[in-house]
Amino acid sequence: MKKSIIACSLLALGAAMPAYADVSVNVGAIGVMPNDSSGSLPVIEAVAGAPAGSMGVSVNSNTQLGLTIDYKIDDNWTLELIAATPFSHDIHGTGAIAGLKVGSTKHLPPTLVAQYHFDVGSDSFKPFVGLGLNYTTFFEDKVDPELAGTLGALGVITANDTVDLALSDSFGYAVQAGFNCKLTAKWGVHFMVSRMDIDTTADVRINGVTAESVDVEIDPTVAMLGVRYSF
Repeated sequence: MKKSIIACSLLALGAAMPAYADVSVNVGAIGVMPNDSSGSLPVIEAVAGAPAGSMGVSVNSNTQLGLTIDYKIDDNWTLELIAATPFSHDIHGTGAIAGLKVGSTKHLPPTLVAQYHFDVGSDSFKPFVGLGLNYTTFFEDKVDPELAGTLGALGVITANDTVDLALSDSFGYAVQAGFNCKLTAKWGVHFMVSRMDIDTTADVRINGVTAESVDVEIDPTVAMLGVRYSF
């Protein structure tokens, strides 16, 4: 499923690209900064005797190597595929369990965006806005020993139990703004900032059975500054 969605994105780009289209590659630093919120943890709250709605989770920011590929359709319209090396995030507790290390995860958020480039009377500077779709796949989800220790102290698990963490994949919209600045005929600077709709459900599983689920709206701001090369 994951591979097929990425493949379909690439095929869509190829189908939409006319023979005269220009191709550009942007490489640089790309950061994911969550604007997250989450549901509560009713099972853990009940076991700990804490008030309902007093516990949640949050995700930290991360920066990786970004790679975006632009297919210029005409002077105004471009299709951009956003990719990066895998992002790594730590998951922490909030509220009554603020600071508790819950776990960690990695994700890849391939995103396909249709950009509209404005004519500002200069070929060297091209601002743009974009709208597209994002698919985020999570992997290498791990429970932190701090959470396992806390569950043990609360009597939820024993030393013989195994605790796992699983995050569901996400499909949502992406909005974007940025600019390309041409320095030479081939080289330039690329900057973009996006807001992506990324929602997931995190399951804490004990011996393979889900003991707690929490819905997390990550909804990050994604920003990239990189070098641009046009073929």
